[in-house]
Amino acid sequence: MSIKVDFQLDAKGLSCPMPIVKTKKAMADLVDGQILEVSATDKGSKADIAAWAESVGHQYIGTVEEESVLKHYIRKCSDDTMDEQAFEQIIELEEVVRREGLILDVREEAEFAFGHIEGAKSIPMGELEARLSELNKEQEIYVVCRSGKRSDLAAQKLVAHGFTKVFNVLPGMTSWEGNLINNI
Repeated sequence: MSIKVDFQLDAKGLSCPMPIVKTKKAMADLVDGQILEVSATDKGSKADIAAWAESVGHQYIGTVEEESVLKHYIRKCSDDTMDEQAFEQIIELEEVVRREGLILDVREEAEFAFGHIEGAKSIPMGELEARLSELNKEQEIYVVCRSGKRSDLAAQKLVAHGFTKVFNVLPGMTSWEGNLINNI
């Protein structure tokens, strides 16, 4: 299948948050209506890029998987459509383990399996909307990912679905110095 695109971005071999960072930069160079194709090998990029595009007002068209490469298609929409929002309620990573509530890890299953905070619940970003019923709206929810970008988008999504006690955990698992539980 051949899809007409205006610009192609190679993000193969890069992991979160780099596919989004490079996509954001590439989109800045496009004009309204142009289509960007992002080639990535990071499985998490499917949910990440779709959520990012939605949060800033670009049209996420879809993703096609060819062998082990994900090809994401995004249409540039007017810059004045929506400003990128950063989730305001944040909490430091070290503070989370001293508080009551649920640590919600939105990294991909493989990332979670290789090391997570004890007691954390795994719901990958791409599955979050379908699994909202597993979460308690009355409980504080501390959303964590690798770097803070996916968790920011996930926190925004939770609030949009009526959750009020939501915190984005920063800086993310790359800075975690405590014990890690692994399921390998």
